[in-house]
Amino acid sequence: MCPRSCYDERAPATTFQRKTLDFEKVLMTIAKYFEREGVKFAVIGAFALHAYGRSRLTQDLDFVTEAAGQAALIAYLESLGYQTLHCSEGYSNHLHSDSAMGRVDFVYVRGETRRKIFETQGATLKLGNLSIPVPRPEHLVAMKVQAMKNDPSRTLQELADIGFLLHLPGIDQEEVRKYFEEGGLLNSYEEIRKRT
Repeated sequence: MCPRSCYDERAPATTFQRKTLDFEKVLMTIAKYFEREGVKFAVIGAFALHAYGRSRLTQDLDFVTEAAGQAALIAYLESLGYQTLHCSEGYSNHLHSDSAMGRVDFVYVRGETRRKIFETQGATLKLGNLSIPVPRPEHLVAMKVQAMKNDPSRTLQELADIGFLLHLPGIDQEEVRKYFEEGGLLNSYEEIRKRT
């Protein structure tokens, strides 16, 4: 459940200083929190794609984690100075006034989805001495399908990322097809397959 502060429409606008997001610092801060609290997590988004060999520009960090820890995580982020921009049962977005701390986004999973994502890890993102789990490519595709369904304006970028993931050795094409079918986007899957 989201804390009350997530719904405060009077939250002040965040002013950015002109610096680049310090990805390593933010990844270490959040990873150490999850490890200390014993909460399962994985990196998703551009950094997950990087772990599989696709590099692309990003201005934020994206994570998937257990829904049961949502309220505590948000309280922790706010204690660090992050402003909660959006909070729902499945997602939250946070922005820090110090651009070196930047924006972080979270997807919250429970039940069978939680089990599937955290039971079988995919790649590992190495950053200094830190090893951060990354979901299997099939699960990354499932989240991207959900993102396209929720926000069609993301379709072009998500399809480009999915096209890359579909070329990875050993990816389960039937599992991927099932995620598109469940999302009502089977035509998009067929279109990608024609191009690859």
